[in-house]
Amino acid sequence: MTESQYHELVDQLLLSIEEVLDEYPVDIDTESAEGILTLTFENGSKMVLNKQEPLLQLWVATKFNGHHFNYEDGLWIDERGAGEFWAFLDAAMTVQAEQPVALGLS
Repeated sequence: MTESQYHELVDQLLLSIEEVLDEYPVDIDTESAEGILTLTFENGSKMVLNKQEPLLQLWVATKFNGHHFNYEDGLWIDERGAGEFWAFLDAAMTVQAEQPVALGLS
């Protein structure tokens, strides 16, 4: 994957999350700047998604731990075995929001 393709993929992914959360019934605030999307939950906890351009990865820092995703065969896959990004994100957001979250993105 080229750097240009990488930026296009991650930028679209972060924008998709931000757009869905603008209309989502669970109150999750978003703030984006320069390849970083910060999610702030009602309980005050945060989740940060950001580009790691040198590695062509997408990083996610949750209240509990951090995950690094590589783009493989059309999917973002956690390099430590937490699975595919969208399933991981819904599960992590559910834990952090303390209520069910299913964005319906993939």
